[in-house]
Amino acid sequence: MNWRLIDTGPLPGPENMAVDEALLTCFNPDSSVPLLRLYGWQPPALSLGRFQDAAAVLDLYRCRADQLQVVRRITGGGAIYHAEELTYAIVCSPHHLPHAATVKDSFRILTAFLLRFYRGLGLNAAYAVDLTPDSSRLGERTPFCFAGKESFDIMLDGRKIGGNAQRRLKNVIFQHGSIPLRNMVNEGVTYLKESHADLNDAVTALADNGVAVREDELKESLSKAFSTAMTTELAPSVLTEEERETADNLICSRYGVDAWNLFGEAL
Repeated sequence: MNWRLIDTGPLPGPENMAVDEALLTCFNPDSSVPLLRLYGWQPPALSLGRFQDAAAVLDLYRCRADQLQVVRRITGGGAIYHAEELTYAIVCSPHHLPHAATVKDSFRILTAFLLRFYRGLGLNAAYAVDLTPDSSRLGERTPFCFAGKESFDIMLDGRKIGGNAQRRLKNVIFQHGSIPLRNMVNEGVTYLKESHADLNDAVTALADNGVAVREDELKESLSKAFSTAMTTELAPSVLTEEERETADNLICSRYGVDAWNLFGEAL
């Protein structure tokens, strides 16, 4: 089965998160075509993990003073500052994945295209779990996503690049993640309530590794890596009427209001 390729381009944070959730909730595991979505963030925004307490994690005064949008993701994890990045989202069913017996299997399968993508750029990419003899050090909970490492985070010469998170409903898998074009992590941590040590030695971005490629070329390379890793073809697509209407409703009831974004309370 071919997969849908939806490129929504850069969008404001509330619309990005509404579209992600709409694609998940509108997906029928028995009849829907699996999909890969590519997008960006304009203006920059900060996303919270599904269960984070905004007031406990963020300097909300500074966020408001800088007019930084704060949104809440449908996946868990720590806060992420979204700027100068290419973001992806995947929606599929377990039966669309080869040999994915466990959740851990699905993470390896659904991030394999990222390894292929980075290696295609000439970068020395590997999974954190393959570089960490003591795997107990992985998965530590941190307020800021890029301060911790998960098993299938991608590492470039020992430094983490981007991050990935997954959520599952009944027979539906949703996964999204970031590909940082420039290293904005130290700007992002300034919006946290607690200060963090300089993370430049712990994280990296494409520009740090000498990659200066136009975004349309990166999207093409990423799409080819995905097609090869998943042994499928990507068919350009757009949001359906149902997906667009669902996203619009979610902006009104969730992602456009502080009650949801800051406190996780839907209207």
